[in-house]
Amino acid sequence: MSDARHGPALRDALPFETASWFRRIAALFIDWAASTFVVVVFVGWADYSAPGSTSQFAVLPVFVLESALFTWLLAGSFGKLVVGLRTIPADGRLRPLNPLTLLGRQVLVALVIPPLVFRPDGRGLHDLMIGTATVRVATFRALLGR
Repeated sequence: MSDARHGPALRDALPFETASWFRRIAALFIDWAASTFVVVVFVGWADYSAPGSTSQFAVLPVFVLESALFTWLLAGSFGKLVVGLRTIPADGRLRPLNPLTLLGRQVLVALVIPPLVFRPDGRGLHDLMIGTATVRVATFRALLGR
């Protein structure tokens, strides 16, 4: 039974707590720095830092691919792994996520607006669209039964 004062936000509450925004933003900065490093390794610092260099545009696709691949294989991007976060199905039943869906999720993150529009449970539009949630590693382990 739902409470009319709270609407669907209360009715659809997650059975676990989602990660703090501080950790999520820290993970994003780490992912961006790692993606920049990968581009610099491939194109060289001189080309990357040259005025008007188009190689700087490669960071965004590297970020999207890295985040999707790591989330598919390890339940979190490089940055999320570093700060102790994981991305899981919102229903709490741990199972592999679809890699194409995760790629779409990361494209939405790259668009910036979906992560800025979020529900009281901490899930942004990118999570709502594919049914995921970002949690602390302690929550992830508890759901694993450890």
